[in-house]
Amino acid sequence: MYDHPMPAVQKLTVNELWALFPDETHVRHELIDGVHFVTPTPITRHQVLVSRLSFEIELYLRAHPGLGQLFGVPLDVVLSAHDVVEPDLILITADQLEILTPKNVQGAPALVVEVLSPSTRRRDIGIKRQLFDRAGVREYWIVDGKLNRIEIHRRDTGRLLRLADQIAADDGGVLTTPILPGFAFPLDRLFAR
Repeated sequence: MYDHPMPAVQKLTVNELWALFPDETHVRHELIDGVHFVTPTPITRHQVLVSRLSFEIELYLRAHPGLGQLFGVPLDVVLSAHDVVEPDLILITADQLEILTPKNVQGAPALVVEVLSPSTRRRDIGIKRQLFDRAGVREYWIVDGKLNRIEIHRRDTGRLLRLADQIAADDGGVLTTPILPGFAFPLDRLFAR
């Protein structure tokens, strides 16, 4: 029931979506190209992975003040009049702080992280990756807790869709990114049971 778009006669706008569900807290509402998606709250494994990633990135940011700010769900990221998403983690770097507003993010974050869930896997790999490409996201991490690996999609020659790297815990993979110089997080610690 949850991962199916609601049929729409015309595209919804972000303001129309917020007016429909002003106080909803147990599900995620997202618009992608004006189509409304409803997702249940994540399972515990999902939340463990988000928490570990968030903790490691936050530790790095505290040691390197002024590089940026990390945010988690729930926080709306408005990418256009017909696109609002709530990624698991987003990083706003120091050169783009103007996209932060008191209520939400108005533009493409430098880094977007989605941890795959059974109900969101196809959307995160497919139309969300395409949306982040169009919007100008610099880097998109797709975290797969089932396979204990991360796909890193990095902007190159104006496109995000290129798979820059795929790292796995079983191969001794270490998560790094040019967005956070010197950041290194061994995947065996991320995916430990």
